[in-house]
Amino acid sequence: MKCDRSRHMGVAGLALLALLSVDLERGVAAEPVETRQRARELGIAIGRHQPGPLNAITDVAGVKVGQVTVNRGEGALKPGQGPVRTGVTVIVPRDDVWHKKVPAGFFVLNGTGEMTGLAWVAESGFLEYPIALTNTLNVPRVANGVMSWMIKRYPGIGITDDTLTPVVAECDDSRLNDSQGRHVSEQDVMAALDGAATGPVTEGAVGAGTGMVSYGFKGGIGTSSRKLTRDEGGYTVGVLVNANHGRREELVVAGVPVGRLYKGGEKASLGAEGSIIVIIATDAPLDSRQLGRLAKRAALGLARTGSTARHGSGDFMLAFSTGNTIPHYPKEHTFAMTHLSDAHINPLLSATVEATEEAILNALTMATTTVGRDGHRVDAISLTALRALLPAAR
Repeated sequence: MKCDRSRHMGVAGLALLALLSVDLERGVAAEPVETRQRARELGIAIGRHQPGPLNAITDVAGVKVGQVTVNRGEGALKPGQGPVRTGVTVIVPRDDVWHKKVPAGFFVLNGTGEMTGLAWVAESGFLEYPIALTNTLNVPRVANGVMSWMIKRYPGIGITDDTLTPVVAECDDSRLNDSQGRHVSEQDVMAALDGAATGPVTEGAVGAGTGMVSYGFKGGIGTSSRKLTRDEGGYTVGVLVNANHGRREELVVAGVPVGRLYKGGEKASLGAEGSIIVIIATDAPLDSRQLGRLAKRAALGLARTGSTARHGSGDFMLAFSTGNTIPHYPKEHTFAMTHLSDAHINPLLSATVEATEEAILNALTMATTTVGRDGHRVDAISLTALRALLPAAR
């Protein structure tokens, strides 16, 4: 049984810990390493909808997540060799998504970044392969990995079958990683896809999130979900993010301006402006237009954590639904789809906002302090300090 020191300290003691929690200028943590916890475990309950059993994107039946972390070397940067702090995260919408495509839509809040394949999603209204997340300079290699995996599963691609344009989304991890080395290989991508599974999703400095920084703290992968009541339709919405965005002074947690109150991070906002990728899954029977509307609402969840989508930020939101199947080259001229009325979509919109906000917070609270190239250190947010600043978490 772990010891929760906050239970044995008064408010004044907690406030003092908040002031002394992290000295980022010296790069030295002022307190012992903490056991990381998700936001809800800290008492931070976002919104009114309840999460699914796992509070993860994998609460949407059939959705799988796979990750490969590439973490090796230390010391001075040797371009092309290391140190390496990077990886790949994949989201598989359903088994055999090539033949059983899922409706999809997207929203680009600020386009200083890239998510490949969106032109075809916009034109077709569906998604027909897994989604991959990685770092900026690794996009072509990761795309190759997705294509190699797809060709292995579907040997007719490019011969007797259609070609493909993979969906690969990037964030820049060059503050901690030897980005020029492009260290995520095709084999890493294929391993992530082969290992993709339902169940709990590892969060923080893993997979594509290994080298990411968010609000001046260590960021990375976060996930959350919401399960609507029976009266609201009983649908599930799940969100996964790769958080690499925001300046320290912007961070808001459950309405509290934590970034401004958190001490010791005066230099934490210097440098690149970062990006965020948000992937939304739902089992509600939505079409591409409606999924685009969900993707837009994810931007509101992002805003609730304080982001203003700065000029240099790449903020991409992609949503898909497992509630319908779009067949691959159907013989018949028509096929049937169930369509949720817009008059009943409001609970899904609010659930998307809530799950996005909580997924970002989970990325922050689950990430661990990371030292990367040239000794660059990015500290995880102090959970002790966070508890001191948030009445609900004390």
